[in-house]
Amino acid sequence: MKVHQLLTLIRSPWLIRVSNSLARGSDAREAFINQLEHFYDSVEQAITSGNPAWLDSTLLEWTSSPTLTDLQQKKNNVAELLNKIISVTNDVAIENLPEEEALDLLTTVTPIYTYALEKIARLETEARVTYISDELNQVKQKLEKLDRSKSNFISVAAHELKTPLTLIEGYASMIRDLVAETGNPQIDTLLVGINIGIQRLREIIDDMIDVSVIDNDLLSLNMQPLWLHHLFELLKHDLEEAIKERHLTLEIKEFLGSEVWIYADSERLFQAFHNVLLNAIKYTPDSGTITIDGRTLPGFIEITFADTGIGISPENQSLIFRKFSQSGPSLHSSGKTKFKGGGPGLGLPITRGIIEAHGGTIWVESTGYDEMKCPGSTFHILIPARTEASDPKIEKLFGKLEKALPEPDGQPNPPADSTSP
Repeated sequence: MKVHQLLTLIRSPWLIRVSNSLARGSDAREAFINQLEHFYDSVEQAITSGNPAWLDSTLLEWTSSPTLTDLQQKKNNVAELLNKIISVTNDVAIENLPEEEALDLLTTVTPIYTYALEKIARLETEARVTYISDELNQVKQKLEKLDRSKSNFISVAAHELKTPLTLIEGYASMIRDLVAETGNPQIDTLLVGINIGIQRLREIIDDMIDVSVIDNDLLSLNMQPLWLHHLFELLKHDLEEAIKERHLTLEIKEFLGSEVWIYADSERLFQAFHNVLLNAIKYTPDSGTITIDGRTLPGFIEITFADTGIGISPENQSLIFRKFSQSGPSLHSSGKTKFKGGGPGLGLPITRGIIEAHGGTIWVESTGYDEMKCPGSTFHILIPARTEASDPKIEKLFGKLEKALPEPDGQPNPPADSTSP
């Protein structure tokens, strides 16, 4: 007997067995039987024609509308359904056909079912990938909206705080003038404390404004010739008191790139380097060492800030360049240079914005966080070694920097005069 005739013989018991095992209730069973009959017709057509693609329309219909719960719980309902159908087919064939005919039927129908399983697995995977992609897009949109809200809040808060802070600073100055003649040391001490608080608050507000400017791509650079080693010396002088107070050693190494004039924004680069060095001071225990070094690369200069501090865990090495993140556990201290001192977490994000505005990049390397072993961290800053100004007026003013190479004694020449031959 031919296989399609065998299929006709077991059709009725097959429909009853599958519908009873998979559908609950008479109404659901009746609706399900209609789908099963269509599926059975497709199997017969696939066997008769030798083309399993006859099943595609039915399989696509079954897998095209998974419920949200099914997708969330990663259920493969159609694959489970087909596995049960395969099991019922085996049982019904064995129960209703002679052994040899049952074997012939199952041998013929197995490749069809195998094709159907592979097809369903692919369709259900695609449905889940689409669902996950949609979920990720929704999360991304929410995060972007949250980030915009955060940036707007920072911008508004920073500008709104400047006015009352200016009033406080003005009134504190007036009080200082009024009590200057009294010479009261207690009032002087209180005024010094107020001024320190005003200065710290103004620095935070300025950082908030800088973050807002960077977030909105409004950071403008004043590109002028500078000498990196000069910025490093300014850093050392500016933080000399904090370094001495913490008994730290700051070593600034000379390298070829630090002694060459390049075009950059000296004020912004100083701010970026200052933030990185402050970070190294905060997370390096007393008596530790911080080393500033670098090297030249084709078209770039790499500057490194290496410390013997407590290090940064791998999972935090990318997070520290995000707003309001911390590079290590904070003691919530108000001191900017105290060990593990707290802060708003804006310094490194601002630094990244400044470096990227120059066309460079910044990253950190650390084997991990350990307050006992102190593995340390190394911040790498890569900036373009520009020797030509983007503005012709600036280049006319300062001349060609290629001619401004350091003397053999290590002292740099000034930028070449625009009238030089």
